[in-house]
Amino acid sequence: MFRFILRRLLSGVVLLFLISTIAFTLLYLGGGDIARRILGQTASAETVALKSEQLGLNRPVLVQYGDWLAGAMRGDLGSSWFTGQLVTAGITSRLSVTLSLVIGAILLIAIISVALGVWAAIRGGWADKVVQAVSILGFAIPGFLIALGLVTLFALNLKWFKPTGYTAFTDSPSGWAASVTLPIVALAIGGIAGVAQQVRGSVVDALRQDYVRTLRSRGLSFNRVVFKHVLRNAGGPALAVLAVQFVGLLGGAVIVEQIFAIPGLGQVAVQATTQGDIPMVMGLVVATAAIVVIVNLLIDLLQGWLNPKVRLS
Repeated sequence: MFRFILRRLLSGVVLLFLISTIAFTLLYLGGGDIARRILGQTASAETVALKSEQLGLNRPVLVQYGDWLAGAMRGDLGSSWFTGQLVTAGITSRLSVTLSLVIGAILLIAIISVALGVWAAIRGGWADKVVQAVSILGFAIPGFLIALGLVTLFALNLKWFKPTGYTAFTDSPSGWAASVTLPIVALAIGGIAGVAQQVRGSVVDALRQDYVRTLRSRGLSFNRVVFKHVLRNAGGPALAVLAVQFVGLLGGAVIVEQIFAIPGLGQVAVQATTQGDIPMVMGLVVATAAIVVIVNLLIDLLQGWLNPKVRLS
């Protein structure tokens, strides 16, 4: 198990290095005249040149990347070129907001999709057709349309929730729940469609295996076979799909945060990207990639626990 975890950690470090290198290269190529953007079009050429020198933009790109990488390895991601705020402080202050949405959505996806998938696989017939129809519908409707529909129905018409804004959990737990419920549902609906189909297919395949007939012939009840053995074998593929969904939810959170005016990483990402704030964008890229690496590691460990063959492979 130790070698299994070590291999995953090393591959995660390599992945972070590659992602940061590609991101820095793309940002540098498309960066333009950053000093001019910061100072405005009325600034003199001498002032712009001085600002470029202060930011280190007149140095070779490899030197700039080397300095950034050395700082990142020490935990120093630099400061925003536009606000002067430390990148780590800017990210950590918004990270909990975005993670509360994404983790809430992934839990909702896991609970509902497993229930729907198992129900469709066991019952078959009309129940299976209903779940498949709902899944196709969930795939077909774009996430931003779902978000706008939820705001219109439950916030503007029924007034059950606030249409926009965010309340911290520490300020008011009930206010926090009211502010994140609609964004979480908007994020989760598309994911439920995909994972429910995967769970249904995995459970149907598992129910056809010889070990199920053997366990049934020994007198074990159908429910015990399903919940103790079938779900464990079907859980691996479902976890892999959940990991993919988690990555998609991080991207989807950017749009949902804009619609619901939630001050998460999405707002910072949009602002930093449009400004060309390379230190902040690089910090967001690395933080997001690190979260994905950690989640994938946890998923791998869960899959290894469910199926020891995964560790060997």
